[in-house]
Amino acid sequence: MEIVHAYTKKRREFGRPCNFSDRPAELNVDILPDPSLIDDFIARDPCDVATQCTPEMSEHEVNTERFESESRGINHVEGGWPKDVNPEEMEQTIRYRKKVEKDENFVNAIMQLGSSMEHCVRQNNAINIYEEYFDEEEILEEVKEQPSAKTINVFRDPNKVKRTATSLSWHPDGSCKLAVAYSSLEFQKLSKNMCYDSYIWDIEKQNKPELTLKPASPLVSLEYNPKDSHILVGGCYNGQIVYWDTRKGSQPVEMSAIENSHTDPVYKVIWLQSKTGTDVFSASTDGQVLWWDVRKMTEPTETLVLDPSKKGNLENALGAISLEFEPTMPTKFMVGTEQGLVVSCNRKAKTPGDKIVCTYSGHHGPIYALQRNPFFPKNFLTVADWTVRIWSEDIRESSIMWTKYQTAYLSDGCWSPVRPLVFFTVKMDGTLDIWDFLFKQNDPVLTLKVSDEALCSMRVQDNGRFLACGSQLGTATLLELSSGLCTMEKNDRVVATAMFERETKREKILEARQRELRLKERSRSEQSKDEETKEEGEESAEDLLTQTEREFYEMVEAEMKKMGLEKKIQT
Repeated sequence: MEIVHAYTKKRREFGRPCNFSDRPAELNVDILPDPSLIDDFIARDPCDVATQCTPEMSEHEVNTERFESESRGINHVEGGWPKDVNPEEMEQTIRYRKKVEKDENFVNAIMQLGSSMEHCVRQNNAINIYEEYFDEEEILEEVKEQPSAKTINVFRDPNKVKRTATSLSWHPDGSCKLAVAYSSLEFQKLSKNMCYDSYIWDIEKQNKPELTLKPASPLVSLEYNPKDSHILVGGCYNGQIVYWDTRKGSQPVEMSAIENSHTDPVYKVIWLQSKTGTDVFSASTDGQVLWWDVRKMTEPTETLVLDPSKKGNLENALGAISLEFEPTMPTKFMVGTEQGLVVSCNRKAKTPGDKIVCTYSGHHGPIYALQRNPFFPKNFLTVADWTVRIWSEDIRESSIMWTKYQTAYLSDGCWSPVRPLVFFTVKMDGTLDIWDFLFKQNDPVLTLKVSDEALCSMRVQDNGRFLACGSQLGTATLLELSSGLCTMEKNDRVVATAMFERETKREKILEARQRELRLKERSRSEQSKDEETKEEGEESAEDLLTQTEREFYEMVEAEMKKMGLEKKIQT
């Protein structure tokens, strides 16, 4: 028998019901500490307690699953080109475009998209989507910063016997590395104790180079591979071509055979745009331009003798000091010579003589720097003797613009990679000149005393922010340019286009005028020659006539005398 007792109670006897709701926290009571009670407590120190083997505890029997996220990205260069097509090679892209344009699917797709494209164009014409509102409001013009440059770091040749910093090359990936080639170019100045090493510097560490390059002969030129930043190629004082892989250490991977190399110092080496990224070409004062494949350097793949008579005679060849190659013009290149001439060449010509297209003359000494404008490749810059000249390919007689003659000899120069009318020059008195033809044509916008010794080389980083100058005693000075010198303004390209076109047109008019004057002078000289010959002919005829008359009268007198004598005898 189960005993059950039911206990009952009315609801109102339980008290007020609890109604729970979500609401922010409220402060009901704030009890401040009593300072008088501090003596009754002992401060706990330390407060942290180490524990081991504690049981795992969870606030709930169900936990959420862990979610791992990962960020990935791709380096988008240009378009959707296939793997076997290099978008930087113009010939490959043109060939691929022609192949796609001949495809039937391409034509059908263009025809189908034409109607929708036409609709969008008509819609844009009906609605001005680029309308600017609030034009009447005053726009405060930014105050332009004065051109300036400051020295960031100085890298000194760590050897006792100082050498000239002959060539500089920036790391192609934009990292803070600078490769410097050291050599002594003074005649018979190579001493036995002179070190042959060149160095790669980290611009944030000036005390010690990051890597030492050990060639068999001092390096005169040095260049990073734009496709593979671990590979460098250098031209030696004895004429050899050497290349390194920084992943394999300081020793060169391979070098050219000395019997097939240049016979003079290699003043310039440049990487070519190719599928393999292993092709280079070099120029030397022995009068030759040689092409190489660094995978097989026993002999050059191609040779060009800089003979202006186009006969290929090495004795009459012009010594090469500088070299220029523009990737957008894969068949053309230019050479600056010791004799002050710029030789324009075409590599794909049929015969060796046709490879030398033309020459440009206007300097009195060796051309130490030669570079095409990065924005207008038809215009190029030359640095030689005491002046800088800007040329146009269309005009061979003279340059279209030039600076006035400087008091010190110029040793190197280059264009700014970010502004079309800005270029830099270094001089033998240790000064750096920054020119901006947009604002000044007669004087540089900034002149900076960089070093007490002569500056022999310079190089600007691709972003235009940093500039390095190499001195005669092996000091490489790193400079940071102000934002105004490395930021393109809105109208820079337009003004540069107008200036180059105007100066080119002016030189063409002057050239035509000079040609006309020469023709007039030639015709005038020919006319004067004809008159002189005519006068000479007339004079000779008059002389002959007088001589005949004189002889006639002499004969008459002789006959009269004879007749007079006969009459006397008869009488």
